[in-house]
Amino acid sequence: MRKASRMKLTNRLVAFVTMIVICAILVIFIGGALSFRKLGQDSLVHYLDGVVTVIDQELTDPQGAQALPRWLPTLLQASNVVSLSISDANKTVFDFNGNQIVPDPNIIYHHQYQLPSHPDYQVTIAAIPLYSEFTYSLGAMSSISLAILVVIVGLIRGVHWLRTQLYGSELLEERGRMILAGRVEQYAEGNDYEWPATASLALDQLIRELKDARQERSRFDTFIRTHTFLDQLTGTANRVLFDSRLQSMVQDQDSHGAVILLRLSDWEEMCTEQGKTIADELLQEISVILSNFIQRFPDTVLARYFDAEFAILIPQQSAKEIKIFTNQLLNAVERLSPPSPMEKDNWCHIGVTYFHGGDRRGRIMDEVDTALRSSQLQGANSWNSFNKDHQWDKSRGNVRWRTLIDKTLTQGGPLLYQQPIIMAEDDQLMSYALLARIIDDNGEIIKASHFMSAVEQVGYSIRFDRAVIAQTLLLLKQQSAENSYTVNVTTISLRDKQFVKWLRDELLQLPRPVLNRLLFEVSESMLVKHLDAIRPVLRVLTGLGCKLVVSQAGRTIVSTYYIKDIQADYIKLHRGLVRDIHQRQENQLFVRSMLGACANSDAKVIAVGVETNKEWRVLQQLGVVAAQGRLFAAEIKT
Repeated sequence: MRKASRMKLTNRLVAFVTMIVICAILVIFIGGALSFRKLGQDSLVHYLDGVVTVIDQELTDPQGAQALPRWLPTLLQASNVVSLSISDANKTVFDFNGNQIVPDPNIIYHHQYQLPSHPDYQVTIAAIPLYSEFTYSLGAMSSISLAILVVIVGLIRGVHWLRTQLYGSELLEERGRMILAGRVEQYAEGNDYEWPATASLALDQLIRELKDARQERSRFDTFIRTHTFLDQLTGTANRVLFDSRLQSMVQDQDSHGAVILLRLSDWEEMCTEQGKTIADELLQEISVILSNFIQRFPDTVLARYFDAEFAILIPQQSAKEIKIFTNQLLNAVERLSPPSPMEKDNWCHIGVTYFHGGDRRGRIMDEVDTALRSSQLQGANSWNSFNKDHQWDKSRGNVRWRTLIDKTLTQGGPLLYQQPIIMAEDDQLMSYALLARIIDDNGEIIKASHFMSAVEQVGYSIRFDRAVIAQTLLLLKQQSAENSYTVNVTTISLRDKQFVKWLRDELLQLPRPVLNRLLFEVSESMLVKHLDAIRPVLRVLTGLGCKLVVSQAGRTIVSTYYIKDIQADYIKLHRGLVRDIHQRQENQLFVRSMLGACANSDAKVIAVGVETNKEWRVLQQLGVVAAQGRLFAAEIKT
């Protein structure tokens, strides 16, 4: 893989130009110094040759040798000659030693001459070279100094001009670095000064096309999931999704709840008489009423089960709550004015049955159908419950739930259990998922799926999240530096300013390595619903070093564009998609769609609720990176 250069183009060119100029100045200096030295030595040799010639001519005169001491010392002393001796084969005719102070003996020039007219005479000269005692003089070197100054000023101006010309190239290079760092959205549009302009415009166009392609991919994935699991007319779940959720629910031994079936009478006659448009409008009105009513219960599934039937799956609620809900629902539907030939007092009927873990899905649907037929036999708008023993029902009102939860929070908070998340590649531990539990008055441990709806209803979500996070932070400080923990937090808490301020202050007290081991988990449906409100909070958490996990992905059908928006690190699949996935092609299609949505991001997909090796093999083949479930390890207390 090619790596981007760390040195800017401008810096490269400036360094190159500066080096060239400096090298040129050095070459000129060295060449000038050598030439100056050579010129001085040649001048000295030429001058000494002249002195020797004069001495040779003087020796031709019979009285010349006696006259040398009169004039020659003065000449030699003026010529920087340190010593001069004239000797023949037998004796020294003349000897001169100057009194100059020589700072460095190594610079003295020595030479011997043979007199042309007197071959028996030899002249030995030691002289100081010209310019050896000269120091720098501004006046003498003014031209060279001015030339160097002009070169330096020109170099500075040239470098400044070069940087100005290449500023656009630097902008384009910096933009490329940011894109490689993953900040495509912030640098999608280029600066007007970027150069080359054609490259900048081409990059803008490619980013726009990439963004459109990603959005189209997200829309296509949503389209696949919508047509696989949703009813096209009402936007509610279809029969496939409803049966899948119910099957997953009854396979959990600790689960319980109710199934409600609403059927419209005289549907075919009304379609024939009024037309499909009027019939579709009636279905849409009913679906709106049902959708608003189920908002009070978490994890509820509303589906258009047949053409004129709606099915509702309500988990983890008591029979008392179901009865109140069904009465209110029937009263709301009765307010509608059905078109003819439907009778206003006998056009909608509701059947209710209860289930618990271990029941068969087919038997549950037979029971609710039987209850609905009994309601139809009454000859009026009504509802009927299947006569079934449901000893699992441990009815608690809001007062009892409030008392139990308040007692739990007062006594130190809920119990925390941990379950490992295992990597698919090498079966190594990735992190631990923290699961909250509370103990009731009888000493039984209650799972979060049973009491979290009550926590929201009594208004204790913020207190509960605060207690769980406080225990998690304490656990992070005490445990090994290699362990990371995933903790769930509700959107109710993330929308509370006081909670966010408290959470920020607590996290700021922890070092960065500890924060890197903390993962916050948010439900997908609530995240998408309140995305604009909690997006700044999520960015603060990720900015501090924490990781973001989106849980229960696939419980509702929503667009996956939020993955790039919030830059999620992990996506946890809803356990209903994982249960018996080796036998459900539609669930495999959904997981493939989710993996495709995460392909162009850093988000990794994690499977939750893996129970069998067959499920795990299929998930590995599909491409999930990790899994959590009892196949690997059960929940253990921290």
